[in-house]
Amino acid sequence: MDHLNNKKHLFFVLLLIFLTLLLTACADKQQPKQKMTVKKETQKETTPHEEADWKLPISLTEGEFYMLGGWLSDTEVLYITNLEQTSSVYRYDLLSGKSKLIYKSEYPIVTVKISPSKKNILIHSSPSSYEGVVTIIDQNGSEQMKQSFASYELDFEWNQFNESQILVTKFDEDWNFQLSLLDTSKSKTVELTLPQPFIKWKDEKNVAYLNWDENTPSLFAPLIFRSIETGKEKAVLPEVIQFSTFQDLLMTVAVKKDDSTMAAYTFFNKEMKESFTFSIPQLTKFSDWLVPFYDYSKNRGQFITFEPLRSGEVDSYTEGFELVSYNIKKKKRELIMEHLDNEPILFSPSGNALLYGNRFENIIDLKTKEINELIKE
Repeated sequence: MDHLNNKKHLFFVLLLIFLTLLLTACADKQQPKQKMTVKKETQKETTPHEEADWKLPISLTEGEFYMLGGWLSDTEVLYITNLEQTSSVYRYDLLSGKSKLIYKSEYPIVTVKISPSKKNILIHSSPSSYEGVVTIIDQNGSEQMKQSFASYELDFEWNQFNESQILVTKFDEDWNFQLSLLDTSKSKTVELTLPQPFIKWKDEKNVAYLNWDENTPSLFAPLIFRSIETGKEKAVLPEVIQFSTFQDLLMTVAVKKDDSTMAAYTFFNKEMKESFTFSIPQLTKFSDWLVPFYDYSKNRGQFITFEPLRSGEVDSYTEGFELVSYNIKKKKRELIMEHLDNEPILFSPSGNALLYGNRFENIIDLKTKEINELIKE
């Protein structure tokens, strides 16, 4: 609610404040029963915070909404619109409600990846089914590098320890793959020889991957560390379902040793010493397990994920998911919201909010625990 500065209308101001407090008090006594609570009007809390002043939803000036690209800061997000065969990239200020066009592509944009520091943006556009164009720009749209890859699909992994390096995996139509190391500081690309297509950076000069055996299908794979420079490898853990690397820790997902219906999430520090673990019910798919979407905030030291209410088969599971947060250092669990769908989530830089949805079309205020629509279509 905007503040009124005209003292002549003091009576009306006091009346409006009283009504607002009364409505807020009533709302606090009600427990949300619907799947999502969409916050259509923002109200200031007793302790104001920036999220209370978000100007939403975003008003599109041209084209149709395609997707949110991520956070540029705690108050700015990146979004993409499509118009015929072209795509546009915009910065949106959540506090001012203003959009700024920073890049226009003559080809449809497939995806964007914002660098870990938020200073640069990777844009993957597609002139044809067998070509991908990678363009690196800064926050203002200035082009840093551009390169074409003959490919059916591309996958990317920023080096969070050295942002001038990006791993690029090229797939052909038969899903054969080739990895390359794109160096933006030297504007060059070098082909790499790696046994798996999906690689993550362990540190500045080493990568990590799960070494799946194509000849012997398995539900698990060993976790391998490998030097980019020397090619020297080291097997670290024998049976892992999925893993992620962050600047200050590594997380693995495996089957709990004493209960195969539960998934065990384990966190390791840089020296690969276990620092925290927890378990959640596990849902099975036809050939493997479902790992619900998750993210990690280094700033808050918190890992956030969706948890099913029980173990079972994905196809028959209908109870929805809880959004929960784990404090890695304090080893504490916090329930954030209930009755949500398992869809992608992405922490803001401060860790106070999440982008949420298959196109990141929603935003969750973790202080008020409310979901806001970013786009009204």
